[in-house]
Amino acid sequence: MTRTHEDGGARRPGLLFILSSPSGAGKSTLASRLLREEGARLWMSISTTTRPRRKNEIEGQDYHFVSREEFDRMVRAGAFLEHAEVFGNCYGTPRGPVEEKLASGIDVLFDIDWQGAQQIRRNLSRSRQRIVSAFILPPTMDELERRLRQRAQDPEEVIERRMAAARREIEHWSEYDYVLVNDDLERCFSDLRAILTAERLRLDKDYGMKVLAERLLDGRATAGD
Repeated sequence: MTRTHEDGGARRPGLLFILSSPSGAGKSTLASRLLREEGARLWMSISTTTRPRRKNEIEGQDYHFVSREEFDRMVRAGAFLEHAEVFGNCYGTPRGPVEEKLASGIDVLFDIDWQGAQQIRRNLSRSRQRIVSAFILPPTMDELERRLRQRAQDPEEVIERRMAAARREIEHWSEYDYVLVNDDLERCFSDLRAILTAERLRLDKDYGMKVLAERLLDGRATAGD
């Protein structure tokens, strides 16, 4: 809930919600469902990448696809909140659209790895921006490998690299505010949504709820508030 008050209460800024996991742990499935059920209250940050577009991907919806030269130019211009090179391809989060959504009170979801999460925390360390992070673990490494093979999108050498990268990713689990195990998709999604709800309430406390409490104590709140 976002509150605005005519007598000086400010609309709360958006919540920055980071979601990370090794490839194949279900992060993208969870993020897509969260976006679908939250509607206009939650906006997904669309990454820019130098990776070739897959046949089922849509420009501006899945990624912003650019050349390596254009990506490097954006890095030099400070256009990214975070950026990294993964498996020979570059990925970055455009700064402008994210800051615009957050300033308007819309919560922003990030589907990024641990490197991106570290950069965002570092780049926004001097701001008052509320950042919440959740890490999704697979139940076992065998199950993670099974899921990667089931997708049938990558050749064997890529799967092996993804498994090695998964171990490096999992090493950073303790850096996150919340850690969930995706052994049951429905339960994991329910927990993830509960986290988002709780963190929104914490943020509301510092803005609209603070103003309302002060008005109640002053005897100025009415039945219509």
